[in-house]
Amino acid sequence: MRKKASLVVVGGGIVGLATAMEWSARYPDLPVVVLEKEREIASHQTGHNSGVIHSGIYYKSGSLKAQMCVAGVALLERFCEEHGVPFESCGKLIVATSNEELPRLEELFRRGVGNGLQGLRMLGREEIREYEPHAAGVRGIHVPVTGIIDYARVAKAYAAVILERGGEIYCSSEARAISRSGNETVVETNTGEIETAFLVNCGGLHSDRLSRMAGAKLDLTIVPFRGEYYDLAKDKELLVRGLIYPVPDPRFPFLGVHFTRRIGGGVEAGPNAVLALAREGYNKQSFKAKDVLGYATFPGFWIMAAKYGKVGVEEYYRSWSKRAFVRSLQKLVPEITEADLVPGGSGVRAQALSRRGKLIDDFSFAYADGVLHVCNVPSPAATASLAIAKYVTDTIVRHVGDPHRTASFAAPALD
Repeated sequence: MRKKASLVVVGGGIVGLATAMEWSARYPDLPVVVLEKEREIASHQTGHNSGVIHSGIYYKSGSLKAQMCVAGVALLERFCEEHGVPFESCGKLIVATSNEELPRLEELFRRGVGNGLQGLRMLGREEIREYEPHAAGVRGIHVPVTGIIDYARVAKAYAAVILERGGEIYCSSEARAISRSGNETVVETNTGEIETAFLVNCGGLHSDRLSRMAGAKLDLTIVPFRGEYYDLAKDKELLVRGLIYPVPDPRFPFLGVHFTRRIGGGVEAGPNAVLALAREGYNKQSFKAKDVLGYATFPGFWIMAAKYGKVGVEEYYRSWSKRAFVRSLQKLVPEITEADLVPGGSGVRAQALSRRGKLIDDFSFAYADGVLHVCNVPSPAATASLAIAKYVTDTIVRHVGDPHRTASFAAPALD
């Protein structure tokens, strides 16, 4: 049997679910289906992050990240209030630990103001301790609009809305082939075929493979970076009130190791950013030859490796050396010792890399023949998920006009 739907979203992470939910709100008579290869939704990036509601201070004014993050915060918080998902606007400190970092700190402040953030405050050394008594730095920025949340719980709330509106979510359903014929796309899965007028590729760590499966020629590949965390011991959690971040290195799309209080309790320290040897490689022993060969044979990888090799070695050293990890954390909170940290979780970031060796920083999308590819949506994608969903849906409409005229499926049906 071949299932039919007006829109199929491949990928049951928070962005894919947000997209399906947005579609079901705009077009309740055009059925939507979400395909997720794992047994549960939100199994990868959505369920393995630190749960921060980002403010938008880090991103270049005018970039998609800046626009969607700032808009996404308001949309996310409104959704959570309406659906009983707990979150906390606890605020964040970004701390310059040396005079050399001050120009970058000041640039962050200008970006935040330019991106429309309210309540930003530049702090002196003593003022830092008013917010975080155990933090150290020469200057800092207090960002009151930053918060904490459980994104896996948000994803489940999105899924509940989709199902309430008549949408369908199929877990353990992996896309294995994608073909286009006329105005329709057929997705072959391990559980059967599904025919659709529109397809959205929200495959995250496998989005580039799905794009190639669909016949798209995109000049990028996904490189996985593992982020590893420690947890603060229970008796040391009082050392951190909220969130404490360093001034990020502008050369990289990573924020550096930091402290994050979790919505469910506890404090995380991390993550680092280590090149993973498997796309779903959540531990140091993870290795998958297909994944390594995939990025090692991509021309841009070796350009990136030559440029950032020294930094990569330092990240690996910090991954294997707890002492080195602690030294990075002590720049922010000097009282932290090795004994204060216990092993925590980890996550894998899907980072798009261009053929020229550039780590793509901004969100990136591509549309072709009824298929919208979500090519690069790393952090702050969870914060921006509802804004991204609006953008994706708007993009489809911009290309095809009224979906009712193109989609021939007004209600679920089986052949």
